[in-house]
This record gives sequence, structure tokens and C-alpha cells, in this order.
Amino acid sequence: MEKLIALLIAAPLLGAAVLLVGGRRLDRVGHWIGTLLSTASFVIGLVLFAGLLGRNAEHRTLIQHLWTWVPVESFQADVTFRLDQLSMTFVLLITGVGSLIHLYSVGYMAHDERRRRFFGYLNLFLAAMLLLVLADNYLLLYVGWEGVGLASYLLIGFWQHKPSAATAAKKAFLVNRVGDVGLSIAIMLLFTTFGTFAFGPVLDHAGSASEGKLTAIALMLLLAACGKSAQVPLQSWLGDAMEGPTPVSALIHAATMVTAGVYLIVRSAAVFNAAPDAQLVVTVVGAVTLLFGAIVGCAKDDIKKALAGSTMSQIGYMVLAAGLGPVGYVFAIMHLVTHGFFKAGLFLGAGSVMHGMNDEVDMRKYGGLRTYMPVTFVTFGLGYLAIIGFPGLSGFFSKDKIIEAAFAKGGTEGWILGGAALLGAAITAFYMTRVMLMTFFGEERWRSRPTRSPEAPSAEPAAEHQGEHAEPHPHESPKVMTIPMIVLAVGSVFGGAFFSVGDRFLHWLEPVTGHSEGDSPLSAATVTGATMVCLVAGVAIAWAQYGRKPVPAVAPRGSLLTRAARRDLYQDDLNHVVLVRGGEHLTRSLVYVDHTLVDGVVNGTAAGFGGLSGRLRRLQNGFARSYAVSMFGGAALLVAATLLMRAV
Repeated sequence: MEKLIALLIAAPLLGAAVLLVGGRRLDRVGHWIGTLLSTASFVIGLVLFAGLLGRNAEHRTLIQHLWTWVPVESFQADVTFRLDQLSMTFVLLITGVGSLIHLYSVGYMAHDERRRRFFGYLNLFLAAMLLLVLADNYLLLYVGWEGVGLASYLLIGFWQHKPSAATAAKKAFLVNRVGDVGLSIAIMLLFTTFGTFAFGPVLDHAGSASEGKLTAIALMLLLAACGKSAQVPLQSWLGDAMEGPTPVSALIHAATMVTAGVYLIVRSAAVFNAAPDAQLVVTVVGAVTLLFGAIVGCAKDDIKKALAGSTMSQIGYMVLAAGLGPVGYVFAIMHLVTHGFFKAGLFLGAGSVMHGMNDEVDMRKYGGLRTYMPVTFVTFGLGYLAIIGFPGLSGFFSKDKIIEAAFAKGGTEGWILGGAALLGAAITAFYMTRVMLMTFFGEERWRSRPTRSPEAPSAEPAAEHQGEHAEPHPHESPKVMTIPMIVLAVGSVFGGAFFSVGDRFLHWLEPVTGHSEGDSPLSAATVTGATMVCLVAGVAIAWAQYGRKPVPAVAPRGSLLTRAARRDLYQDDLNHVVLVRGGEHLTRSLVYVDHTLVDGVVNGTAAGFGGLSGRLRRLQNGFARSYAVSMFGGAALLVAATLLMRAV
């Protein structure tokens, strides 16, 4: 069965190669080739999953060694794959949700001339992410890590004729390079500490290293996770990444890129468990980001950017849980999976709305769409209920467990982290209710379409076929788009309950991640009650503001916090001041030092020797009379010196 592991990656990788190299002869069938090979990878994943279920928990780790990659004395790196309960969970999420997004894209990208290339990039994205989660050592994981970065760059900037898309792709690429530096440093520290990159020896002997080294390694791994998972302070790229086609947004947010950081932390659990200071930093980053993203999501009129803020916040919950150690590892992954269902459904629902609205993204130009798009309304609504933690739906089971785990941290830290998680739940209920009300309820504000909002990006290419300024005629999307939305809605409804019955998800992951109950000062019923109060409060405030009052065509000025949230809490301004201007000043300082000090020393030395040689050259002018005078003068000096010495 181990021989099937490589086929998980080979199928989408083959699709990427065929579609990107095959040429225009594949334009008519390229999208089906990409979808078929993605689905083939999912089927292989199901076969492997069934095989793991047939084994005892302690024998569910499969290793497939392909070849030795770098054999240089003690520096040994192998191309080896590891399939265990953790990587299997990611394989099913990546290939399952990824295949649904492929199918959805068949309809969404139907009029795009470069659709074959788009599906090639999607296949490449899946292959890179699968390599990342199946790698058996950190160096091979790094290859997948960089592959995910490359694929995201190609897909975010797919519509490169739009300057905003090209800029967003470069921004995502550069911000992630900062995190990648952290991962590369962590890998070097791991090798110098343990003499290997392989997960087995590193994680088995993590406790034997000094706490200082493990803290440094863990912090570098966290920096890498912040880049890929858009956590503070490397979160600025995520909102701009919405410039890519909507299926790309769904893939990045639900099944691939932003989940990579959470995987890295949980996979490196033994390192973080032995570095409590680094674990504390992880929880702080998660708590800050879940509030940061939620606040940003409250002020966005662009439906995709509102969902992007939501992703930032929900990944913050996962990072917070991962920072709690054995108390939270399982729940971080559980929320990651349930989030994959409802966030993919929400993004595909947003794309369906845009499909029926001439690719308009400004929610202030929506309203009353539930009667025109009933399937989109129901599926999007179920995703909305899941993300806010409505009782019985998937988010209720996974997010509530994280809040309980936060309180189980104990002491002042537990109250602070648990309070932040509860506040985030209230804000989530507010901004997601706002999205629902502005999009599907209220008056039909799209009938007299005003000028495009400055905040909303330009329309996606489908507008070129419909007329960019044509009056929208809302309609339901074709079945090739609605079927994936329905499947994801089913997962949003039943996924959490399925995982929670009999603690089956906990028992599934516990052999890899470990688990501890913790010691919460609050009972599970108390936490659930507090979460429900926060949920109702958030929904009620949103209803009072957007359900009972007409939505203005132009956003009011708002409070200072609202204005700051519209500008992403000034994250780009801060980056500009600290990094751009700081880099400019640093560059100018280095240029000044180079010109004055370095060039001064070099040029001064050269000038000194040049002047000295010029003066010495005068002693060798080639004239006999000059040499005679010199000889006479020298002889006179010798005579004078001799007479003087005798006189003394």
C-alpha cells in the first residue's frame, strides 16, 4: 500500500505538466483533464484511508522511500514520504475540496481564453501542497513549501493584465519570502542540533536539546507559519490576494496555502512542547490575529475581502489552539477541516453571486438576491451558520472546543486567551451576519447601479463578455458550479457532529499529536452558554444596523476604528513606514558609507601610492647631468659625514 503514496502527488503533477506543456490542442479538454487527475488523487487518498483504518492505531504510519536526494557524508536528505493520521487528514482535505473547486472552475472560468493554463496551475498547487504534507523530512517539506508559494503567485496574478492583480501576486510572493527565511533558518538549526532533517529522529529526540536552541527553532518555524497562514505580522498579503479568480481564493483559504502554517506547527509539536516560551508566543500571535482579522472583516464592502478577513481570524483560532500544546492540537486540526468545508462553500457562494451580478463585488450594490439565487442563498447561508458556531453545525463543535481549550490554559493567560476567543466569536457573528444581510436581504440595490466603489477592485474578466457597465440580471449559477457548493454545504452541516461523536477525530489524531484534557476553570456547558450569548449579541447588533435600516449606497465615514479597519488597521501603512521607508534610509546610509568610507579608503590609498610613485619617478629622469649631480651630492654628504664623525 505504501507504493500508492507517491501517486497522490504524481496525478496532479502529471496534470500540471500536460496542461502547461501540451499547448492549445488541449484547450477544449484541458479543464476536464485537470479535474479528472485531481479527482484521481482523491480516490487514491480514499483507498489509502481505508487501508489505514484497517490497521491498529500504532501501525498507521506508512513510509515510502523513493531515492536518496543529497548523499554528502553526514548531510543526508532523502525523497521519502510519510503517511500517518495527520498527513492523511490533510490529503483528504486537499484533494477532496480541491477536486470540488476544480469542478466549480469548469463553469466559473468557462469564458476565459487561458482556462487550460488556469487548470494547470490548480493542479500544480495541489501537487505542491501534497508534497508539503507528505514529506518525511523538513528539507523535502521546504520544496513543497516553495512550490505552494510559486503556485499561489501564478494564480493570484493569473489576470496579470490587471495591475492590481500583478501587484497582489508580487506582494504575496515577497511577504511569504520573509517567512521562508524563517523556515530555512529553522532547518539549518535543526541539522546543526540533531544532525538530520528527518521528522522521526528530530521529534523523537527533541527533548534532548537545550531549551534555548529549541526556542530559537520554534520561533523560526512560527515566522514561517505566519507567512503562509497570514498571521500577524505577515498578514498583509491575504486581502490583496482576492484579486485572483474566486476559485483560487477558495483553494488558498480552505485547502492549501493558509493551512500550511498550522500543519507545520502541529507536525513540529515535540519541538514546541519543549519550548514553552515559543508556545506562549504562538498563542499570542493566534489571539491577536483572530481579533485583527475579525475587526477588518467588519468594515469591508468587498464580499471577498470580508471573507478574507474571516479566514485570517479563523486561522488565528487554529494557531491559538496549536499554541496550547497537547490540549489544543487536535482541535486546531479539527477546526481546520471544518473550516475547509464552510469557507470553501462561502467563497464559491461569493463567486456564484459575482457570476450572476456581472462580477460586482461591492455588497452595497447587492440586496434581495435570495429570490434570484435560491441554491446559492441556501448553501451560503449554511456556511454562514457554520462559521458563526450555530448549534449543531460544524463550526459549533470545532470552535467551541478551541475556546474551552483556551480557558483550560489556566491562570491569567487562560482568562485572557479565552476572553479573546469569545470576543472573536461575537465579532464573527456580527460581520458574517452583515455579509448575509447586505447580500441576500433588503432592497434590491443593484437595479440602479452607481459608479463602482473605489474600494472594490475592477471586475473579473467575465464582465468583458457581458459588458462591464451592463445592468446586472441576477440568476442562479449552472449545476457544474452549484453541485460543489451543495456538497460543501453538507460538510458544513454534518462535519463537526461526525467528528465529535464518540470523540472519533480525537482518537484518530491522538497517536500523532497527543492529547491532554487540561484544567479549565469553566465547565463545557458554561463556555458553550457564553459562546451562544456572544453569537446572539453579534447577530442582533448586525440586524439592528443592516437588517432594520436601509444600506446606504456609499459607506458612511464611521468611527475611527471603522476607518482604520477599512484600511486593514493600517497594516500596509506600518509596513511602508517600517520596511519601505526604513529600507530606503538603510540603503541610503549604506550608499553613503560606501562612497565616503569604503571608496574613501580605497581611492585614498590608490591616490597616496600614485603621488608617491610620481615623486619617486622624478629621481629616474634619464639625464646624465642629473645623475652626476646626484652622485656628487651623495659623495659630498658622505665626506661631510666622515669629517664630522672624526671631529667628534
